[in-house]
This record gives sequence, structure tokens and C-alpha cells, in this order.
Amino acid sequence: MANLTRFNPFGEITRNMPFGKLDELFDNLENILPTRMWEPVPRIKMDVAEDKQSYTVHAEIPGARKDDIKVQVEGRQVTIMAEVKKQSETREGERLVHAERYYGRESRSIVLDHEVDEKKAVAKYENGVLELKLPILEASRGAHQLPIQ
Repeated sequence: MANLTRFNPFGEITRNMPFGKLDELFDNLENILPTRMWEPVPRIKMDVAEDKQSYTVHAEIPGARKDDIKVQVEGRQVTIMAEVKKQSETREGERLVHAERYYGRESRSIVLDHEVDEKKAVAKYENGVLELKLPILEASRGAHQLPIQ
């Protein structure tokens, strides 16, 4: 595997500046420290759509089992919690040489514009995607304008 070094045309000038070496250290930090430090924390990715009657949420939770996903609805706030459990995949005499998949707990909360009727809400999980159908509570649809007599 080849390592590439980024060319800096001002490298020689900044090298003699008071913080030149410090900048160089931070530029090369990813080569010194393990690469796992630079990876983002896993996050449940969501799409939220709205029509006049309800919200539809699609949340990606790959690797989770249906029983390890919890959804809480409280007023306008929706929270999704999931746990992806590690499965032992190595056989006897085999060792893992590279691992990128995430195992552990994740959660994500969103606040919607309107309250949700949690009694009519439906959740379905298929192929790593959680789908929520969240009907808007009729009483929270906004201010009702009174006709003036």
C-alpha cells in the first residue's frame, strides 16, 4: 500500500513560522493515530415526509433485529432506539483481520411540527429500514381562526 503526501507549495515558508511544526503535526495526525478515531459515530439516518394527515418516517437501521428496536412517541417528539448485536462469525482456526461494521446501541430523536396520535401510529421494519406512519393529532393542527360577527 502506498502512502501519498500532499504537496504544500508554502511548506518551506510555514516551516519556520512559530506554529509551522504544529500545523504539520495536525496535517499528519491521521497517519499517526488509528483510523477508527476519524470515523463518524454511527447515526440512524432518517427521511421524514408530511402530508395533511400524517408523517411518514423511514429510518435506516441495518443489522438490527426487530426485537432490538424501540420507538417512543411523546407529543411532538419521536425517539428511535436500536441495538445491533455482534454475531460471532469466525470459525475455529480463523481470525478477524479487518472489521468495519458497528455493533452497539444507537438512538435518534426528532421533534415534529405537530403532535402525533400515538394510539394510531404504526411501525414496520423490513430489510434494515424502519417505517413509521404517524397520524397527526387533530387538536394540534394549529390555531383555528374564528369568524368575526
